[in-house]
Amino acid sequence: MTSEVIANRQFNMMRPRVAAVPRIAGMIAVVALCSILAWSRVEAQSLKKLDVNVFPAGFILPLWVAQDKGFFARNGLQVRMIATPNSVQQMTGLINGQFDIAMTAVDNVIAYMEGQGEAPTRSTPDIVALMGSSSGFLSLITAPEIKSLADLRGTTLSVDAMTTGYAFTLRRMLEKAGLKDGDYTLTRVGGMKERYEALLERKQAGSLLVPPFTLAALDRQFNELTTALALLGHFQGGVAAARRAWAAEHRDELIGFIRGNIAALDWLYDANNKSKALQIFQAHLPGTSVAVACAAASKQRLSAQGGNRRRRREDGHGDQEPICRATQDVDRPQPLL
Repeated sequence: MTSEVIANRQFNMMRPRVAAVPRIAGMIAVVALCSILAWSRVEAQSLKKLDVNVFPAGFILPLWVAQDKGFFARNGLQVRMIATPNSVQQMTGLINGQFDIAMTAVDNVIAYMEGQGEAPTRSTPDIVALMGSSSGFLSLITAPEIKSLADLRGTTLSVDAMTTGYAFTLRRMLEKAGLKDGDYTLTRVGGMKERYEALLERKQAGSLLVPPFTLAALDRQFNELTTALALLGHFQGGVAAARRAWAAEHRDELIGFIRGNIAALDWLYDANNKSKALQIFQAHLPGTSVAVACAAASKQRLSAQGGNRRRRREDGHGDQEPICRATQDVDRPQPLL
């Protein structure tokens, strides 16, 4: 038997095993894929669900980042963000247990705890601010013809609600500018989007707004007369609030939520992530121009100018005296339901 014949026989014996290699590799790939999918389902089922109520505006960019980049998931959370149209629905929903956490203005927490909430609640308010967020990014935006704070005399300004939603902040700002009650009129309009649209329609002369609405208004030749920080100095604007009873029973979720926020801010402060941050911003606020989105996304990082505080602490130097004083000085109007 020649060596050639022997070689051919050996090759023919190996041919079935060689032909089976692709099939075996395919089976391994399928098994691996099924394992990955099964693990993903188990991992998703193990995440603790957290409902967070938010105003859909640029200042919650860290939450969008934490959600999209997986920072919440790494801390064991599946966060669902629920948009609110105004502070009344947000605060009554939080107090009545419709969701777990509210990203809100600190004056909302103060007002409802002091019995000056805009609307009645089924449950007795027992809420607490448990994480600092930002200085609010609050700018006083006015119609093009309003060039100075003095020009606001005799005009109407819009607020979210009469006793919450930065209404106290606006009153204090105007007081610092030399305007007192009676020099202007406040009217309840609703959240940022509603106030921005009403301002464009010239229904009011001005309002406190945040990015991207401030930047979009400036593009339309509206004016930024001043900011809350400029008039009030250190200022605790946004916070995460929850019911005390819920917070006591969900310590792990709260820790995970705060850690996810901090991780998102660290990511935002990395200049290499600027373009990705812009993409996330536009994905969650579709229709926002590139210029406005870029400016708004960048502003989230400027903590010294009213941005998101990197460590998420409440501002220990923040001046809440204007807010607390305003709750005492302002007459308590009957809620307009």
